[in-house]
Amino acid sequence: MAVQEVTNAARRLIDNIETVIIGKREVVELTVAGFLSGGHVLIEDIPGVGKTMLARALAKTVGGTFKRVQFTPDLLPADVTGTSVYNQAESTFEFREGPVFANVVLADEINRATPKSQAALLECMEELQVTVDGVTYQLPQPFFVMATENPIEYEGTYSLPEAQVDRFMMRVSIGYPGREDEVEIMTRQVKRHPINSVEPVLERGEASGLQDAVRDVYLDEVLKEYIVELVGKTREHPDLELGASPRGSLALMRCSQAIAAIAGREYVIPDDIKRVAVPALAHRLILKSEQLVQGVPPERVVEEVLHSVAAPTVSGGNLG
Repeated sequence: MAVQEVTNAARRLIDNIETVIIGKREVVELTVAGFLSGGHVLIEDIPGVGKTMLARALAKTVGGTFKRVQFTPDLLPADVTGTSVYNQAESTFEFREGPVFANVVLADEINRATPKSQAALLECMEELQVTVDGVTYQLPQPFFVMATENPIEYEGTYSLPEAQVDRFMMRVSIGYPGREDEVEIMTRQVKRHPINSVEPVLERGEASGLQDAVRDVYLDEVLKEYIVELVGKTREHPDLELGASPRGSLALMRCSQAIAAIAGREYVIPDDIKRVAVPALAHRLILKSEQLVQGVPPERVVEEVLHSVAAPTVSGGNLG
């Protein structure tokens, strides 16, 4: 599949989602980039700004099968992955699939559930499989988890384990709409919600082809070194207890490839990497206790790293 085909498909996805999410082009593009890069996306923000609507709009737009899991304190791991049930007629155990057996899974308010139930997604997100009673079951392809969460300072929420946060390709925030956008939101919902009119814009099986094509976007060796240097700087930053892992380097690479494809290019440029650095890295960083007390945001640390590392100059010949 040619990059131009990816570009055209991505623009259809973005335009379709924007019929529901008004005035948030950057957030929508990053979310689509997360899907095309083959990763998973965490949407973190205050209640009522459209987190669930963004997830539902993308799920309906890309087609395929869709399941929603409402995370609550009484949710059990088996409620997510599935469980074995005894069949008396045949005297055997049968596996009944949980809601993760879908192409797009919406983990709504994921931080409302206990850490044990949250961890049920770990194997799904990393190995794309589920193991129950010693038997491994492969998940359908493509497999994309889109999780929403409210900030942890709200009552009734649990902080996500570091291992699970690290498995999200990107974390994005929507934020309040502008004045004119909020008026438009009200206008579009006078009679019915626009989410009810969203139709898929991809053919069955097309999503996997798009994800494969994104991985063919050229990334020069000097840009790989640039990514490694950025990630390495987070491990040395004085405000951090723990920097980004190699998974962070891979996420930065995949996201920059997807952003380049959306822009219609067959190669990555330094600005692609800079654009996705904060959403791809900030959620992976663990601040020292004194910085937490002072309220230092991890996003600021990533921005400091970006300013401290000179972007390489990539000539036309290096871009394939």
